[in-house]
Amino acid sequence: MTIHLSPRGEELLEAALARGMGNSPEEVVERALEAAGDGGVTPSGGVLDRSREAVAGMFAFRNEYNLKLAPGERTQDLIGEARKY
Repeated sequence: MTIHLSPRGEELLEAALARGMGNSPEEVVERALEAAGDGGVTPSGGVLDRSREAVAGMFAFRNEYNLKLAPGERTQDLIGEARKY
């Protein structure tokens, strides 16, 4: 199957690859489609609970040390940077 992307779609795909959201354009598109639909994957209650605990812990850490992002920085960009290392 061949898919033609708009210029905006190409930008989004390139950005997703740069953030490490996949190793190939095909993998990025597959993950996006899985996320858009049910993908047949539903996290169990235990996984959701651990995820919620992890996020709550990160927020508590941020609040305890009064951490803030610089203007124009996004959490998603920092996550992408962290995946490089």
